[in-house]
Amino acid sequence: MAKRMMRLMTELSSRKWISQLMGRFSHSNISRYIIPAFARSYNIILEEAEKQIHEYKTLNEFFSRRLKAGMRIIDETPNGLVSPVDSVITAMDNIHSGLILNVKGQDYTLDELLNHSPHIEKYKNGFVFVLYLSPTDYHRIHAPVTGRKIESDHIRGKVYPVNDFGLTHMKSVLSRNERLITYISHELGEVAVVKVGAMNVSSIHYSDDDAKEWKRGDELAYFEFGSTVVLLTENGTFTPRADLAVGKAVKMGELLGTFHK
Repeated sequence: MAKRMMRLMTELSSRKWISQLMGRFSHSNISRYIIPAFARSYNIILEEAEKQIHEYKTLNEFFSRRLKAGMRIIDETPNGLVSPVDSVITAMDNIHSGLILNVKGQDYTLDELLNHSPHIEKYKNGFVFVLYLSPTDYHRIHAPVTGRKIESDHIRGKVYPVNDFGLTHMKSVLSRNERLITYISHELGEVAVVKVGAMNVSSIHYSDDDAKEWKRGDELAYFEFGSTVVLLTENGTFTPRADLAVGKAVKMGELLGTFHK
């Protein structure tokens, strides 16, 4: 009964008009007054931020803050795949004939996640990481490989929460929420960086709309409020780091594994 009630409340609170109201507030000058309380509530490390806390004019500007230079180390392992975000690994596994198994007890099809894209064939037996960003985390998204943009797909969708409750009790959240997908070609194949919007302020933006290529660790995009990145590697091209596991926290630039021919 309690779970059904929570699902109903989540459905009601995930309407676009509520998201738009929250968005307007977080972009308003008034919202700057709650930044200190927000930072304390989520134990945000202010020393890493590019600016002093009083320099941020809105909550959104603080939330999508950049970091000071040198705050993240980009792993330089040859043929490496690095984490595009600060996050916790929610799921990681081989993809089985286009099926992503057991993401918080739910299975996902690539067909739904990638919105029936012709790129699906390249990932049907690839590898997947589901990376969850909490409000505590740094919310800029970086290139996990050095490569060139092949295609971008922006899918309008819902604004359900992508936290433990949302992923566990709401049906197919990752495939129903707003998504911005970037397909990147690299020396040993292709990766798909699926940026999934979240509850309240479902906004995902490229840092530079005109960018066509990136080096490993270059800024790619950013979230306005917490969300998830689903990272896909092409069939038979990737081996994950042996010590990674679901529940492990990773930093942007940290090695996730290596590519091979």
